[in-house]
Order: sequence, then structure tokens, then C-alpha cells
Amino acid sequence: MSKKRPNIILIITDQQRYDTIAALGYPHLNTPHTDRLVKEGVAFEQCHVTAPSCGPSRASLFTGYFPHNSGALKNNDAWPRTWVQDLRDSGYYCVNIGKMHADPYNENHGFHERFVVENKQRRESELMWKKNPHIFEDEWDKALDLRGFDRPEKPFYKDWPDVQERQGAYEWKLPDDLHPDVFIGDLALRWINKSPWAADQSKLMQWIDKDKRPSLEDEPLFLEIGFPGPHPPFDPVERYTKEYMEKDLPMLPVTQEEMDAQPETLHSFRKRLTQRFADSIAFDPNASEASRKLQRAYYLANVTMIDEQVGRIMDRLGETGLLENSVVIFTSDHGECLGDHGLVEKWTMYDQSVRVPLVVWSPDRFEGNRKVSSLTQWFDIGPTILELAGLEPPAKMEAETLLPFLEKDPEAEEREYVYSEHAKDLMLQDLDHSLMIRSKKYKLIEYIGKGNGQLFDLGEDPDELNDVWDSPDYAEVKVKLRRDLSEWFVTSTVNATGWWKDPAAKAKQ
Repeated sequence: MSKKRPNIILIITDQQRYDTIAALGYPHLNTPHTDRLVKEGVAFEQCHVTAPSCGPSRASLFTGYFPHNSGALKNNDAWPRTWVQDLRDSGYYCVNIGKMHADPYNENHGFHERFVVENKQRRESELMWKKNPHIFEDEWDKALDLRGFDRPEKPFYKDWPDVQERQGAYEWKLPDDLHPDVFIGDLALRWINKSPWAADQSKLMQWIDKDKRPSLEDEPLFLEIGFPGPHPPFDPVERYTKEYMEKDLPMLPVTQEEMDAQPETLHSFRKRLTQRFADSIAFDPNASEASRKLQRAYYLANVTMIDEQVGRIMDRLGETGLLENSVVIFTSDHGECLGDHGLVEKWTMYDQSVRVPLVVWSPDRFEGNRKVSSLTQWFDIGPTILELAGLEPPAKMEAETLLPFLEKDPEAEEREYVYSEHAKDLMLQDLDHSLMIRSKKYKLIEYIGKGNGQLFDLGEDPDELNDVWDSPDYAEVKVKLRRDLSEWFVTSTVNATGWWKDPAAKAKQ
């Protein structure tokens, strides 16, 4: 193991389910490059996000605190200070390329450089900012403008004659290199090629601002690359769709009985999905098998597109010598229901929404080809990165380092529970707040303000189809989980109070 502090490359996709990497047991996927990361790295098979939507999940990751403590409870909530600033203060050069979904978009949030690419579609958010006549343009907007194209927004897709049958699945109609996920791959390669970490040190002359010329001996790199996909609309370049349309894709059956038994909060959410054309999905909970197959095939085709870009990035990092002292982390901010449970997108606490892939690759540091089945929270990536960088995470930080699992420490302690939460927002309206507590055996979701929830026996019902909230056989389990959930929420709030006042403070001895 190198004694030098490693370069850290964090690759985050958007809305990628846990079951989308072939090497993790899903052979219908074509993902050779993320398969490589799994086979040579450490995969955490039970990684759960702290919030099932982009903004609060990412704010939680980049602070190390649950959403009710970070203050970012839903999309478009402002972010507090991030631990990226701690990396920067310690000598790391910090760069973001692509999606972060950080609010405000045009702030650095601790990074030296940001090349921002946001959601595939932003019209709805822009309408919320009517008082601001100048709409933020990201790097993709600028590239589209230079080529004479507009960002494909909802009105473009609403005109498709078979929009209802498509369930959000569309062929990409612009040039291939302008697809946002290809664009991010190209943008990342362009930055790497011009960076002072590339093997050709003459590239240093291309840095105009002398203050932005890192010292290669003293300043390691933190590079976050964010892909906008496979977030909907499910819009891959068409040549990637053929293999999935020809495959028999596994799909969870949806029954009226299951949907009828769901709490009113989910009925209301389903109604919103059918009304709002969210992310250009003309959602039908009773869609035909052919429509569901099309939706899933296009979603997985987008996963394969991103996998190809990951391969390009890994190859270039290898060619420049950057991988010789690097840790690569591949993950996603939350999942996607794809019609499972009669729902689409995220916002709910089903595994399809809150469980994500997480792979850590660094063959010279950690023994590879290992899978960790311990319960993990997504924001645990934060203190793991800080410790890899030689920093001590703040004492109040709620996230827990994954290094003991990466280093095969026999005393590594598994979490008893993982938690997730989400505030009322434009889509999730029929509640005050949602909370989830999950052990290896049980999952309980409570809809605050509604007096009800859901309870699943994951040992007997891993697909979460049979809600036993009202079952007398599970009365004691429900009482215990609700009590533990309440205690966690109160204790979490009390312990983290004031963390933003002195975020780098350590425990007093």
C-alpha cells in the first residue's frame, strides 16, 4: 500500500437501482466495466440512501448528516457546508464534473472547480423561479446552444403519438455525442487530458490561472464525476436498446391487490405520477407488459451507455498513471421503481428506490473480488473518503467509515439498522414526513401526520409485496421498530445540534 495520500475518484450516477450490475448477480445486464470494478474491488450489497431523491440524498452524502440535520430535506433546499472543504483545506485539489444537484447550482460547495451539468430536464424547476429572469445555464446547455439544439424538455416528448405506451422510454434524437451521459464522459476525459496529473507534464502550461496550478507532489486529486442518467426520461442512444429488447428481462409482477392494500399516501403519490408527466413519463400503473418491457429495456440500455463511459474514464486514468495511487468509488444517489409496486421513479422506501450499488476499487489497498453484505448507509462514503485522505471525521458526523470493512477488520461493526427519510414535496404530498427503519429482517415505514405506515418481513417477503402493518402476528415487531425509529430520530437530532457552527470540531478528551 502506498504511503502517499491517494487520489480519490467518486463516480455517481443518478437513479440507478442496486440490481443493475451483472457481476452482482444480474446476468441480463451488459456492464463489463463496472463488472471489472466489482471483480477487482469491494462491493457493498446492502447500501441504502438516507433520502430517496437527488438533492437531500446528495446533501446528506456531502455533509455526513441525515437530511433532518443537514437541512436539505427535499430537492431545491439549500446545502450547508460540505466536507469537500475539509479535503480542500488539507491540500486536495477538488473538481466536480457533471451532476451534483447541489443548491445553489452556481456555488462551489468546497470544490476548486465545478463543471456543472444538472437534470436532463429543468423546465419545471425554472418555472418555480419566475422572479429570476436569468436561468442558470449548465455546461450541457452551452454545448447544445453552440450546436444549435435546445435541451429536450417535456413539450418535445408530449407530442410523440405513442407517448402513453412508452412509459418514459424514448430514442435519443440528437447527435450521439450530445447525449448527457456521453457528454459527461467526454467532458471528464477532456479535463483529465488537460490536467496536471496527466503523464504529459507540458499540460501544465494550459492552466492559465497560476493559483490553480496544483503541486503534483503535495496535492492529490479529488474528482467527482456525476452522470445525469439513467434518470428519466429513459432516452438512450438507440443502438444500445436492441440487446435488451431481445432479452427476457426480469420484472416484478404488479397486482391490483398489492396496490389497493398500500397506504393512502402511496395512492396519492401514484395519482400525482399519472397527472404530472414527471420527467416526461406518461405513467400508467396498469401498463401492459410490452410497455413495461420497453421502459425497462431503455433504462438498462442507459445503464450500459454509462458503463461504457466509466470504461473510457478508467482507461484514460490508467494511461495517465492516475490509477497507480487512486481509490475509485462507483455508486448512485437513489434507485428507480420502473413500475414495480405500481409506481415509478423514487420518493418511496421500497428497495428499488432506496437501495443502490456501491463499489470501492483500489487493488493495491484492498483485497478485491469481495462482497460485503452488512447494512450500509450511502453517506458512509463521506467519512471513508476523509479517512482515506488522512483526516479525522468530525465527532458529530453521523455517517460511519467503511474502512474496517474495506480492510477486512474482524471487529468491523455492522449497523443494526439503516434509515431513510423524505419531506413533503411537489410529488409526495399526502403526509408531513416519511421515515424508514430497516434491519436485516424487517423494514418499517411510518407516514408522519397520517398515523399509518408499512411493515415488511424481509425474510419471508424480500420483494416487499405483503404489508403486515396491521397483522396481529407482527404487533410486537411493529411496536419495537416504531420505538427504535422514534429514539433514533430524537437522539440523532440532539446529538447533531450545532454541527454547522464548528463542523471540523473533534471530540473533547
